[in-house]
Amino acid sequence: MRNYYYMFLILVFTLLLNACITKNKKANDNNPTNIETAYFGQKPPGLVPEVFAPGIVRNASNISFSPNLDEVYFSVHQKEEDISSIYFSKLRGNKWTPVKKANFTNGGKNEELYPFVSLIDKRIYFTALDSIFSDEKIWYVNRLEDSWSDAVQLDSPINKDLVFYINQAKNGNLFYTSISNGKMYYAPNKNGEFPDVQEVKLEFGHHGFISPSQEYLLVYTRNKENEKRKDHDIYVCFKEKDGTWTRPISFGNEVNSNFNEGCPSITPDGKYMFFGRDQEDGTGNLYWVSTEIIDELRPK
Repeated sequence: MRNYYYMFLILVFTLLLNACITKNKKANDNNPTNIETAYFGQKPPGLVPEVFAPGIVRNASNISFSPNLDEVYFSVHQKEEDISSIYFSKLRGNKWTPVKKANFTNGGKNEELYPFVSLIDKRIYFTALDSIFSDEKIWYVNRLEDSWSDAVQLDSPINKDLVFYINQAKNGNLFYTSISNGKMYYAPNKNGEFPDVQEVKLEFGHHGFISPSQEYLLVYTRNKENEKRKDHDIYVCFKEKDGTWTRPISFGNEVNSNFNEGCPSITPDGKYMFFGRDQEDGTGNLYWVSTEIIDELRPK
C-alpha cells in the first residue's frame, strides 16, 4: 500500500513539473528576447556604468528600445555634415540586423533625432527639424512589420512650441522639454490624444526622461555642486505622495564625470539606465548601468 502511495506522489510531481516547463516555454515563445540576445548580446552592467556596445553604437546621444527589446533606435550626430540622424537595428532570430539609417521623413526634414519607441502602441516618436532653434517639432511613425508608415507631425498643443526629447510612461502620458524656456512639460494621455499640456514643476533640469511607472524622472543640467565647472551632469527626481517632485539629486561620481553627461533614459523593463557622455576627442559614447543605482538614491 505504501509503495502505491509513493508512486502516486511521484506521478503528481511529474505532471506538475511538465506543466511548469510547458508554461515557461510558452512564455519564452511569446517573448523570444532574452538576456543572451537583448542589448546586442552585451553583458549587463552592475552599479558601475559601462560603455554600451562599443564598435556597434557609435557617437550616439540617446537610445530607445522596443517593449520586447527586439528593436533599437538611436540618434547619431554626424560631425562631417553637422546634422543628426536616427539609426536602427532589429533582432531577427538570434542575430541583430546591420545598423542602418532610418530616414523616417524621407528627406522631408533636414534632421531627425531623439527617437522613442512607444510603450503602449506601434509608434516611434522623434524630433525633426530643418534649422536649429527654429522649427523643432515632435513627429511619429507607426511601426510596421518590416518598415514604418509615413511620418506625421503630432497633432497636439505640444507642437505649439519648439520642443524635443519626448518620451512616454506606461500609461501613455508624454513628457518633453520646451526649447524656448528650458522647462519640462507633460501631456496626459486621453484615449490616444494629447489635448492638454502641463508644466512639470522642477527646481531645475531638462531633457527629462520619465520612468515607465512614473516613480522618478531623470534630468540633466549644468553641474550644481561646483560653480567653477561647466560640464553637465545627470540628476534624479522622485515623485512624492502628493504628486510633486523632490529636489533633483545628483548621481555623483558613480555616473557624473568631468565631461558632459546627458540624454538619460530607462529601458522598458526598468532594469537599466542609459546616458551619453562626451569624450575628450569631441566624440561621445553611450553608457549603461543598473537602475539599482537609482534605488540607492531614493529618499528613505
